[in-house]
Amino acid sequence: MDFDWLDASFDLKQLTPREIEESFEDPFAIRLLPDNEDAEAETRFFCLGTTVTGRHVFSVFWSDGKKYRVILSRDMSDQEQHFYERKNAEYQ
Repeated sequence: MDFDWLDASFDLKQLTPREIEESFEDPFAIRLLPDNEDAEAETRFFCLGTTVTGRHVFSVFWSDGKKYRVILSRDMSDQEQHFYERKNAEYQ
């Protein structure tokens, strides 16, 4: 899928679009759908993944099936990184 980077609502200098895309391409990336009982709300997903250089990235995004629209990306917190590593250890 392609990424829509027009009018990004966060600083693309802290995490470059390339790094964010790499975190989505991570074969061990974890994508989560939050619990939301409101069917009218736009569905947003979470992605936890790493870049080629090993940077741990947390992203909030939505998708229409053709494009990803990243709403927020940042470095993972310590708890998120621990969750990511623990979940991946379960599958190995």
